[in-house]
Amino acid sequence: MGVPSGGIPRYRRFDGPTLFQAGFRPLFLGAGLWAPASLALWLLFLFGHITSPNPTDPLFWHMHEMLFGFGVAAAAGFLLTAIPNWTGHLPLQGRPLMLLWLLWAAGRLIALVPGLSGTIIGAAVDLSFLAALLAAIAREIVTGRNWRNLPMVAAVALLLMANTLMQVQAIGLAETAMFGMRLGLAILLTMIALVGGRIIPSFTRNWLVKRGDARLPGTFGAVDRVALATAVVALAAWVAALPSPIVGPLLIVAGLAAAVRLARWRGTRTCSEPLLFVLHVGHGWLAIGMAMLGVSEVWPGLPAASALHALTIGAIGTMTLAVMTRATLGHTGRELTAGLGTTTIFVLINVAAIGRIGAGLVGGGYMPLLALAGTAWIGAFALFVLLYGPMLMRPRAGS
Repeated sequence: MGVPSGGIPRYRRFDGPTLFQAGFRPLFLGAGLWAPASLALWLLFLFGHITSPNPTDPLFWHMHEMLFGFGVAAAAGFLLTAIPNWTGHLPLQGRPLMLLWLLWAAGRLIALVPGLSGTIIGAAVDLSFLAALLAAIAREIVTGRNWRNLPMVAAVALLLMANTLMQVQAIGLAETAMFGMRLGLAILLTMIALVGGRIIPSFTRNWLVKRGDARLPGTFGAVDRVALATAVVALAAWVAALPSPIVGPLLIVAGLAAAVRLARWRGTRTCSEPLLFVLHVGHGWLAIGMAMLGVSEVWPGLPAASALHALTIGAIGTMTLAVMTRATLGHTGRELTAGLGTTTIFVLINVAAIGRIGAGLVGGGYMPLLALAGTAWIGAFALFVLLYGPMLMRPRAGS
């Protein structure tokens, strides 16, 4: 994920709440609120302070809400802001945007209600958000004849399919939740690889040129194509649960290819601007996570849970916060630079990733490291809401 480079999209005059003036506003705020709230509930359950937020299957609830509650909200906020730049059409705003957000919020509420969670009605409400999002972005891209970005339509369609597979198991029809979880995670990671590869070198190039630095990121070429193709093939093999001797080496190669690709983007030269450097760090977690997941397939000494959290907390968590902070600053008319508070957000999310990975690797330290990781995750997103929530709810600076 990332922020589009085509400038600020045009908006209709809108006299309603500022929160529903643009797609990134309610969905970034929703993601920022739900990420710490849902994890806090999960940790309270794990440490024995409350009963499960979903007694039917606590682990299912945790996986589902991280992917299809938090992750999908952040992705939707990006898409609804980027697509108007790609197509030249007016963005979704006002009542249609409010309705879309309410569908997302209803899904989060239903997941907490035992009488509705795991029912056909509950599944239909939860799936309605992605279905409506798919219809909205497909219409914009097709009517705008913006064929280059059709993969984003395919990505949302596959996320809808993945969520459907999880809901099928929730209502007791078939054992498809794990396949759905893998597919949903793979799609979000592929979106990071695709869009991150488009905007990270672009933003880095622009920033370096302004500073007179002649060592610029490499242009899109064979290395990028190989890295993307390898990632797609490796993640598809993992989703399909092919034998470990096949999946493991594929994922390791995909991680190495992503690292080589990242090295061409001159990320080390951006350390003085955390708002830009964190994008490189997030993509670095994608490379590390895929390689770790590959190693976990062929070596039992590396727990799969640690590898998965390198991808979920490391890659998705870091990239999500990198995108939401940058997009909020840019689209609300503020300077694209990270202050102390924003830099602290980035440090906390990386502490969360390292702590959660370490929890699976350090004997005897699982619960303390789990508590550290959870606290850092909650702190990162709580600080995002504290600092960026007012920006999301107020008019654009200078307007």
